[in-house]
Amino acid sequence: MKKLHKINYLLLGLVFLFTLTACGGEASEKTSAGTDSEKSKDVKIVLNWFAKAQHGGVYAAQEDGIFKENGLNVTIEPGGPQVSSIQMVASGKAQFGLAHADQIVMAKNEGIDLVAVATAMQGSPQALMFHKGEGIKDFDELNGREVYIQPGITYWEFLKSKYDLKKVKEMAYTGQHTNFIANKDSVSQAFVTSEPFFLAKENIETETKLISDAGYDPYNVVLYVSKDYLEENEKTVKAFTKSFVEGWNAYKDSSEAINKAIKKDNSDIELDSLKFEAETQAEFVYGKDAETNGVGYMTEERWATLINQLHDLKLLDKTFDAKDIFTTKYLPGKE
Repeated sequence: MKKLHKINYLLLGLVFLFTLTACGGEASEKTSAGTDSEKSKDVKIVLNWFAKAQHGGVYAAQEDGIFKENGLNVTIEPGGPQVSSIQMVASGKAQFGLAHADQIVMAKNEGIDLVAVATAMQGSPQALMFHKGEGIKDFDELNGREVYIQPGITYWEFLKSKYDLKKVKEMAYTGQHTNFIANKDSVSQAFVTSEPFFLAKENIETETKLISDAGYDPYNVVLYVSKDYLEENEKTVKAFTKSFVEGWNAYKDSSEAINKAIKKDNSDIELDSLKFEAETQAEFVYGKDAETNGVGYMTEERWATLINQLHDLKLLDKTFDAKDIFTTKYLPGKE
C-alpha cells in the first residue's frame, strides 16, 4: 500500500508540473511575471525600408548588446516595396514595426489599431529637389515645371490643397533620375539624406526645399506596436522602447562602426552613402524637441495636427483623439 501511495503522489506531482508548464507557456506577461527576468524575450521588428542609416538606432541596440541587456532577443527584418511592417505587426507576425506617422494614422482609418511609442526622427527629411541655381523659394514657384512625384503621396496632396499648383506638370516618380537630370527646370521628390548625395557623385549639383516648410511635418521612422500587443506585453514594450532610445544615443558617436553592420543587411548601399545619411539626419534625430526632451520624444499637439491635416485632405473618415494612437509612457525616465 505504501508503495502504491508513493506512485500516486508521484503521478499527481507530474500532472501538476505538466499543467503548470502548459499554462505558463500560454500566459501573457500579466500572468507570468518573472519569466522575462529568467530568459530573453524573443521579438521581431520590421523596418520601414531596406536597412539604412535611418535604422541606425536599431542596429546599434543590436550590435552593442543593448537589446540583450534589456532582456530581449531581437530579430531585425528589413522592409521594402513588397514588405508592409504595418500588416506584419497587425497580423502578429512581428511585435514591433517602423513606419512614418501619417502611415500609422491612416492605418487606424482602415481599422488597424496601432500605438506609437517613440520616434527616430522629430521631423521629416522629405523634400523637393531641384537643380542648383534654380532659386525655388516657395512652393507656388513649382508652376510651369515638371515635377516627378509618386502618385498619391500624402504630402503632395497637402501641397496641392494649400497652393495653386494647377500649372505643374505632374510626372510619375520611378526612383530613376535620368529625366530630372536632363531637364534643368524640373523638380523631383527626394530625401535630403540621400538623393542629393547620389546626384553629387554624378557631378549634378542640387538644392532642396523641405516639405515641412509648408507645414506638413509628420514624425518619421516611428516605433509602434499593435494596441492588443501593448495591452498584454507592457513590460516588453517598455524594454524595447528603452533599447530603441539607448541605441540611437549610442549611434550618435559610433555610426561608422554600426554602418558596417547595416551594410551586411543591405549590400546595395555603400558606406559613404550611409555616412552622408547619418550626418544629414542628425538634426532630425537629435535636434528639435529631442534636444531638450531626449530622443524618441513626441507631443500630442503634433499628432493632433497631423490627424486634422489628413482629415482635411479627406484621407480620414473622421478625426480621433491623438492619445488613441501614441504614448510617451514607455520612454526612458517616464513612469
